[in-house]
Amino acid sequence: MLATISRLTLNERTWLPAVQCISKYIHTTDINLQEYHKIRDTKVWNRMNEIVYPPQRNDEKRRPAEIWHSRENIKYSYKKLWYIAAMIRGMSIDEALKQLSFYPRKGAIPVREVLLEAQEKAVLENNVEFKSNLWIAESKVERGLIVKGIRKHARMRFGTIHYRYTNYFVKLQEGNPPKDYYTPVDPSGKEKYEEKMKNLRKRTIIFGL
Repeated sequence: MLATISRLTLNERTWLPAVQCISKYIHTTDINLQEYHKIRDTKVWNRMNEIVYPPQRNDEKRRPAEIWHSRENIKYSYKKLWYIAAMIRGMSIDEALKQLSFYPRKGAIPVREVLLEAQEKAVLENNVEFKSNLWIAESKVERGLIVKGIRKHARMRFGTIHYRYTNYFVKLQEGNPPKDYYTPVDPSGKEKYEEKMKNLRKRTIIFGL
């Protein structure tokens, strides 16, 4: 199923019906990220900054700047950090920093630091004029380094303890965030009203005047 999803940009995504209806309620990170979901190495992610696009024509719409940044081996659970990464997707950079500053979990601290580093890189290396004119286009986590240790138990027995680390990946894009980052599942009340009135006007009354 994943192989059939085409490689499109954020605003041109195709959504499977089954994925669209439940994307708000389950972990769909790999499906939503599409072509980026296979990147698990921070070095590969950061090399996306080296992509050189062909020159644009004068009548083409200006291509927004893209900033790829990551941090590896954060001492935090990747399962817990996923909720923080998913929370800031589609937000403007200022709104994301504001939300992370009030987030009660300690995992928000390294994520906020990564966003500040990416914001600084955008101005210094990617010729972004205004540092506030950015939004979170991609935000995801992957398993990082796992260090095994020994834990002592009773009666001269020993067990294995795992020290788990997490890699965090973020992509900033120049411009304003979209109105709906995820495809809306249910229509709004106004949309339901307009659809109802449209159907009423299209009905045919048999034997009417």
